[in-house]
Amino acid sequence: MADAVGDDSGQFLMPSQSPKPAGTGARRLLAPKWHTAGLIGILVLAVVFGAWFQRQGGPKSGLAPDHRSVIGIYVTALLLDWALFYYVWAFASRSGTTFQQIVGGRWADAKSIARDVAIAIPFWVVWQATALLMHRLLGPNTAKSIGSLLPQGPSEIAVWIAVCATAGFCEEFVFRGYLQQQLQAWTGRTTLALLIQSVCFGIAHAYQGIKNVVVITMLGALYGLLALWRRSTRPGMLAHAWSDVYGGLRMQFLSRLLPF
Repeated sequence: MADAVGDDSGQFLMPSQSPKPAGTGARRLLAPKWHTAGLIGILVLAVVFGAWFQRQGGPKSGLAPDHRSVIGIYVTALLLDWALFYYVWAFASRSGTTFQQIVGGRWADAKSIARDVAIAIPFWVVWQATALLMHRLLGPNTAKSIGSLLPQGPSEIAVWIAVCATAGFCEEFVFRGYLQQQLQAWTGRTTLALLIQSVCFGIAHAYQGIKNVVVITMLGALYGLLALWRRSTRPGMLAHAWSDVYGGLRMQFLSRLLPF
């Protein structure tokens, strides 16, 4: 990555002539307000699409009745994530925001990578426990099953991993890197920014049904708290990508062997 902002502390810095300590003074927006409103509008469309998608083919059918189309669905999901990334990055960069300001620093050496891996691992354990608890508290899922979307062979697993890695990077970049910081600068309220980005993250997965939206909203809050604490999205990217890989492979191949 080119030209880091600050050192490897990963501190989120708003574009300005001189960095200011967190919590002091006004922060400059990462992009115009209309750009953020447009992003939220795109996510509202995801809710509409998700509601429509859940009603197609009857309540008992899966999301992909014909499994032969699953790689096409993977590629579509991958392209949509990169399109969302491009929408955010294209306008943020035009406003003078750097890549490192959104991500939160950079990996300067092997030690900094190891540090974020060491943070991501226990965070994922907490993430997994929270997901299981939320699913149990909310009861049975009445939405369409995502079982038919899970990979079954080597080629599907390879594309699935690519989709998970893309989601880990792009979604953390968009929701925790950009949206949470942008809303914090816009409203001046960290908690409000955290809550809004969590809800936006949840509704972006509306195609999975209401229960999963609630669960994913809670998990989005955890990712947001991690980004605030670490002042970087890097550990979240690692944990996010791994949780998606593990979740898909566990549901398909390991559900009878692992209790979690």
